[in-house]
Amino acid sequence: MSGPDPLDVEQVRKDFPALSRLVRNDRPLIYLDSGATSQKPVQVLDAEREFYELHNGAAHRGAHLLSEEGTEIYEGARGKLAAFIGADDREVVFTKSATESINLVAYSLTGSIMPGDEILITESEHHANLVPWQQLAGRTGATLRWFTVLPDGRLDVDPALITDRTKIVALTGQSNVTGVNPPVADITRLAHEAGALVLCDGAQLVPHHPVDVRALDVDFLVFSGHKMLGPLGLGVLYGKYAQLEALPPFLSGGDMIEVVRMEGSTFQPPPARFETGVPPAPLAAGLAAAVDYLTRLGMDNVAAHEESLTAHAIDALLDIPGVRILGPTTTKDRGGAVAFEVDGVHPHDVGQVLDDQGIAVRTGHHCAWPLHRALGVQSSARATFYVYNTHEEVDALAEGVRYAKRFFGV
Repeated sequence: MSGPDPLDVEQVRKDFPALSRLVRNDRPLIYLDSGATSQKPVQVLDAEREFYELHNGAAHRGAHLLSEEGTEIYEGARGKLAAFIGADDREVVFTKSATESINLVAYSLTGSIMPGDEILITESEHHANLVPWQQLAGRTGATLRWFTVLPDGRLDVDPALITDRTKIVALTGQSNVTGVNPPVADITRLAHEAGALVLCDGAQLVPHHPVDVRALDVDFLVFSGHKMLGPLGLGVLYGKYAQLEALPPFLSGGDMIEVVRMEGSTFQPPPARFETGVPPAPLAAGLAAAVDYLTRLGMDNVAAHEESLTAHAIDALLDIPGVRILGPTTTKDRGGAVAFEVDGVHPHDVGQVLDDQGIAVRTGHHCAWPLHRALGVQSSARATFYVYNTHEEVDALAEGVRYAKRFFGV
């Protein structure tokens, strides 16, 4: 820990109703699972409720006032998301999740991948950025290859794996287990030199760090609204417009059409081409409010606050005999996911003891089974931090782990 906290965390916490709850044994909730889903501030809850109360018309579906207002709110949210990541409005597609965004790209690329082509991923991927590429390889006869991880969880970036056979490279912007931030821009440069596309899974990156898609130069970026203070059920796909324009539809029907005849149909340009059905405008209103909230805090401040918490957590946990951190033990090129194992205590038991003390952490393989195997473990406990967490909560986590060791006699 060093220097004053860039966020007024005490004031921030007042915006999150869930954080005032008493949970197990009438203990205050200590929520350290924002990597799974973040808590929601009243500003987001109010925006979604206000839509239903005052503007509940089907966006892009009518000429009456409520429909017009719904359209304005929906497209206004698109504009805010685009500005948040440095994109053009036409390059932002709303989906139901980051997972669907990845599947959209992987499925839509089916016709352009041939036997003998290669798909390159990494050993540190969430299953959502692994299984769709396995499926694409299976459909097309392409070969799936991957960068392996080093013992500290960082990528072993072997440039020789990127060849003229590589058609797409898909990698995380931040591991949900080790917190590692791979050199996305450097890998993207190598991929583009070989003529390959790049997709970045930003589900753990966009909520926590300033992101400029022009600087990263990736062709596609996906992320989830619910991990960045927004509602569940809305994801985002960014794509360079030329790349989106080259993709066929993923789902069809509804407003993604241009002209429909019995003999066949034509389709709208992006982003409408990929947005079937009545738009989820209430969710978009909530996510726009989340973007406003994060923008007011300042993403540089968000990142600095989390780095301070992460450094504190690493030091506090490593001070406990028998605790191993999965991933780097410094905050260099590392985000706020701290996964750990306790010698002699199963992660699920650690999580249960912590839960009894009101401390919510994630346990299991965190949808990253190959990464856990590569690091020599089957599962882990994981704490993930966000704008509303405090250093006192980090101390409580460490004390909770010490108590778990005493409880199980190790």
